[in-house]
Amino acid sequence: MSQIPAELRYAKSHEWVRAETDGSVTVGITDYAQNSLGDITYVQLPKVGTNLAAGAVFGVVESVKAASDLYTPVAGAVLAVNAILEQSPETVNREPFREGWMIRIQPATPIPSELLDAAAYAALTR
Repeated sequence: MSQIPAELRYAKSHEWVRAETDGSVTVGITDYAQNSLGDITYVQLPKVGTNLAAGAVFGVVESVKAASDLYTPVAGAVLAVNAILEQSPETVNREPFREGWMIRIQPATPIPSELLDAAAYAALTR
């Protein structure tokens, strides 16, 4: 059974969003996604300052099984990328919700209401 923290919001494309106290949002992939991918071997992320539209590809994650695009659930400018993933992409497998986060965004708009809560995401992944 995958972990699905209740405080996060989820995209149908298996990214999670966490609202931070400073108004930014942190984005990563879900436990379900990393389990489905298998051992992650490479993560490509955007440069700080990149402006992203909601639903746009912001990077790629590669595993022993497949390569998958990463989609931003929230429009905005990239404030930070997780540099740890450049040398240790497997961090996403171990800690998808904490140390394995991918990007931090200054949102241009509020977090979209169509993002799923934990219960709806759990139903999607059954």
